[in-house]
Amino acid sequence: MVRQQIPTLFGTDGVRGRANHFPMTVEIALALGRAAGKVLRSESEGRKRVVIGKDTRLSCYMFENALIAGLCSMGIDTLMVGPLPTPGVAFITRAYRADAGIVISASHNPYHDNGIKFFSSEGFKLADDMEKKIERLVAENDFNDSLPKDGEVGKNTKIIDADGRYIEFVKGTFPRRLSLKNLTIALDCAHGAAYRVAPHVFQELDAKVHVLNNTPDGHNINLNCGSLHPEVVQKAVIDHEADVGIALDGDADRLIMVDENAQIVDGDTLVAICANDYKRRGILQNNRVVGTVMSNFGFIKSMRDLGIEFICAPVGDRYVIQEMLSKGANIGGEQSGHLIMLDYNTTGDGLVSALQVLRIMIETDSKLSDLARIVEKYPQALVNLRVNAKPPLEAIPALNQSIKETENLLQDKGRVLVRYSGTENICRIMVEGPKQKQATELAEMIADVIRKEIGA
Repeated sequence: MVRQQIPTLFGTDGVRGRANHFPMTVEIALALGRAAGKVLRSESEGRKRVVIGKDTRLSCYMFENALIAGLCSMGIDTLMVGPLPTPGVAFITRAYRADAGIVISASHNPYHDNGIKFFSSEGFKLADDMEKKIERLVAENDFNDSLPKDGEVGKNTKIIDADGRYIEFVKGTFPRRLSLKNLTIALDCAHGAAYRVAPHVFQELDAKVHVLNNTPDGHNINLNCGSLHPEVVQKAVIDHEADVGIALDGDADRLIMVDENAQIVDGDTLVAICANDYKRRGILQNNRVVGTVMSNFGFIKSMRDLGIEFICAPVGDRYVIQEMLSKGANIGGEQSGHLIMLDYNTTGDGLVSALQVLRIMIETDSKLSDLARIVEKYPQALVNLRVNAKPPLEAIPALNQSIKETENLLQDKGRVLVRYSGTENICRIMVEGPKQKQATELAEMIADVIRKEIGA
């Protein structure tokens, strides 16, 4: 008997790809729903419920219906919340005491991509072994032994108060004794999942809010806006003389901020600001903070100078969270804007994170530019290249030679990191060094090798 090869579906953030192309097809979504349903029913007796949320991509409709059909066919009830930030789905999953949550989103990717990511009943992303189990069941595609009785198939219910519940949850993380009434905020919703809830959060806390990019049409999510294009909110801060700019991504689990001078404050610096606040208030668990291999060395040095232990995780917020849980840390994040504060939510939450930074500004009577001085960034060059394949990087001799030459030039005054994206056919090159021009030139030298060897 020939053993069936199990396709790799899950990357660093669920299943992701171009909509209507493997693995993001309706057939796979249906099978994922059935597989997840089979796993849930095998774990314990009783009726099971799964929360399903999405962002604003056109293709979300077909994947939403496919997942619901797959789950209901296995006797699982589904709770449909519609467009809602990823952290909102994690919250609603816990609030409804559901057995799992599913988000249909490709986060910061263009509209033509989409993804499916699963949350446990506790609101954490599924562990690797659970994803492998679901992959195996999808490959086998045989669910006949687990079908429910005729009268026990699942039913779908639309949850009409999910937005309001999440808005109140987010507002509840901001002290009642404080107000945003003296702040003017430029808010970029990226035409994404937060387009309804984000403006309400800041307006109901009395801020003057200039809302940008909150009219999704299925195609414009992340299009020249949001956390990947902070220049939009930078301009808005200048035009409206705002105190701060807030840029979210398509599923609002990332946050990039802009100070009153229109200078970008990225995830590294935001984590440093919040970690310093935690330490000042005596709530920094085990005096630790978790970052990634992409964390700027200036951030790492800042933590060390403050006497805070830095723990390094692989890139991906799920790996940051895993390290936080295993090492007993309550704050961590990524340069890209994922800030995880386990005292508030189980995943990155752009709205909660923004409110914590605004709280610190108010409590310390500081501008964001004042707080951002906590990190003195090392010059860093980042290059993202689309590739036609992902062979092991160590198996590309010319690339390894180029990396070695770069490291010899930098010695102990910089570093090199080359890795593949876990969600796209992209190779990422990062070079840090004492001078920006040198870092940029060295990153481009490595990029030229990758273009020649495996460039798309």
